[in-house]
Amino acid sequence: MTEAKAGVITKVAGPLVVAKGIPGATMYDVVNVSEHNLIGEIIEIHGDESYIQVYEDTSGLGPGEPVHSTYHPLAVELGPGLVESIYDGIQRPLKQLKLMSGDFISRGLEVPGLDREKEWDFKPVKKVGDHVTSGTTLGNVQETVLINHRIMVPPEIEGTIKFIDTGMHKVTDIICILEGKNGEVKLNMIQKWPVRIGRPYKQRLRPEIPLITGQRVIDAFFPIAKGGTACVPGPFGSGKTVIQHQLAKWADAEVVIFIGCGERGNEMTDVLLEFPELKDPKSGESLMKRTVLIANTSNMPVAAREASVYTGVTIAEYFRDMGYSVALMADSTSRWAEALREMSGRLEEMPGEEGYPAYLGTRISAFYERAGRTISQGDDPREGALSVIGAVSPPGGDLAEPVTQNTLRVVKVFWGLEYKLAHARHFPAISWLSSYSLYSNMVDEYLSEEVNPEWPVLRRESMRILQLEAELEEIVRLVGIEALSKRERLIMETAKSIREDFLQQNAFDADDTYTSMTKQFLLLKLVLSFYSEGEKVIKKDIDINDLISLPVREKIGRAKYIKEKELDKFDKLERELKDQIENLVIKAQKMEAEE
Repeated sequence: MTEAKAGVITKVAGPLVVAKGIPGATMYDVVNVSEHNLIGEIIEIHGDESYIQVYEDTSGLGPGEPVHSTYHPLAVELGPGLVESIYDGIQRPLKQLKLMSGDFISRGLEVPGLDREKEWDFKPVKKVGDHVTSGTTLGNVQETVLINHRIMVPPEIEGTIKFIDTGMHKVTDIICILEGKNGEVKLNMIQKWPVRIGRPYKQRLRPEIPLITGQRVIDAFFPIAKGGTACVPGPFGSGKTVIQHQLAKWADAEVVIFIGCGERGNEMTDVLLEFPELKDPKSGESLMKRTVLIANTSNMPVAAREASVYTGVTIAEYFRDMGYSVALMADSTSRWAEALREMSGRLEEMPGEEGYPAYLGTRISAFYERAGRTISQGDDPREGALSVIGAVSPPGGDLAEPVTQNTLRVVKVFWGLEYKLAHARHFPAISWLSSYSLYSNMVDEYLSEEVNPEWPVLRRESMRILQLEAELEEIVRLVGIEALSKRERLIMETAKSIREDFLQQNAFDADDTYTSMTKQFLLLKLVLSFYSEGEKVIKKDIDINDLISLPVREKIGRAKYIKEKELDKFDKLERELKDQIENLVIKAQKMEAEE
């Protein structure tokens, strides 16, 4: 590209650069700014002027410097080598950037997203003469011990296989040649896809299979379905990042995409150091063997935050198309929204609520709508799911602010975190009174069949008791607990047991950090057995304090530490509970007879 074909910078305002005279400029084209080759993207055009958000530091730039267009939108490279990678917001591998520039990323570095030198063992599943359409699997590459990477025909391409190779290949090697309508199409193992456009699929399915997380407050009360959306808003220190780490480790997802969008550097460092050390509980391998990390810390250029969420969701869609269940964690979308606000201000757009752009709700909706449970394209259709879980960091914990409210309009699950719960060492600090899930009824049928038909009944009864406790707490504060009736005292004690013995979980205890759905059912059933058995006898002349202080209740409190292979202990505890209550009734009857 010659200088004559370059545009010229006329204005620099932080991450926003205005250039004039870029030939053939179109929206969302990627451009190289100045002699430093800074990566930018055209986000607004007025006549001959192009407004560019630059994904790197613009210090030192000035008017008159050249701007070259690539005539391509911002896209990610998809292929073998994604898993175990750690990228920045525009899919540059951080390990390679560190080798080139040290601890701080130099400007203008261009590094491909996929390693060009590593060889992969490609095993074809199609043969010469087969007709293939977009999305069809051509062959497989064993990327890690946990991920079988399908090499698929890129979207909008079809034809008859004229040549297909096997054996060790670099991602740039030609592995297949198709004879299409417009001639030969040569395919390698790389697909490029624009990040702002969702990848196509054949059919969208109803989200009715729960994404099992092993976190009892989520699975039992506020479940998320595979292909669903959830948000985790909460003030600083309430445990958003801890919950996302737990979900990344334990959720029933085969691939995890973790986006650190504008997070503090020390938090992102913890993630980068911890994830390689964590063991995947299902296979015993490193968790990184099925994880892609995108690190975009708060000290990185603000415009790259906006790109990072699109980069992550596009990679997640690619694995969804392979037939995997993918969980995407975005921490946090508030920082992404702040990047939108800053760029909007630089563009001098009319501000919306609290200075955010008027299109904030549209952008948030477009991001979360890319989640879903789908049937992929191709002659060998596969069912995959992309579940999106976004953390929201409202200033001062104000859930009425625009980012939280626009997110709640789109997502189906709201896990509301409370600082007072976190301060009381109740983790996960998800409020059982303010949170909700619109998937509950959808997944009830699945859980009834796979776990126990009584599951939906237990969940509704538990929620009812917790609601009653909240109503009775006001009376207790005013006149004391002794003013309550026997039945109300029983409700308060049962609610306390649900909170402390069921909802509260210890992430550092091997037996409590993850709870299977069967164990969750047995534990909740045991806790509610105390209520149902107690209700039968409180009408009789027994002291409510004797019922509350039964010795078996201490064992119920420790039941969550029962190992998964010893679940028969729950039946013994339930029998012990019934026996002790029966003995209590007999004792009361004897005392009554003696009187």
